[in-house]
Amino acid sequence: MIQGYTFGAMVIDGQEYSADVVIFPQRIQSTWWRKEGHKLCLMDLEDVLKEDIEALVIGTGFFGLMKVEPDVLAAARAKGLVLHIEKTPKAVQVFNQLISQKKTAGAFHLTC
Repeated sequence: MIQGYTFGAMVIDGQEYSADVVIFPQRIQSTWWRKEGHKLCLMDLEDVLKEDIEALVIGTGFFGLMKVEPDVLAAARAKGLVLHIEKTPKAVQVFNQLISQKKTAGAFHLTC
């Protein structure tokens, strides 16, 4: 569960992270880097899409500046995922609601 989020920082299960993060059902990938900083492409989520998940929540940053490329949308649809793309503050709320209902992963840009 995500216990807190502010610009540039997220607290997950009592641990604070200050770099972009991916939350898998059984682990956390801290210091998540994308091919291009403010674009999310399919290559950036390869490990996530290999997981046995039902839902994916993408946090696009505090101000929503990270853009999700169409190939990500297509791959999520092809896998049959419930997909939520929101500014990170809202994405945190959605993620916390979904994790009790579905196997959920989250990919969160923590700054802009």
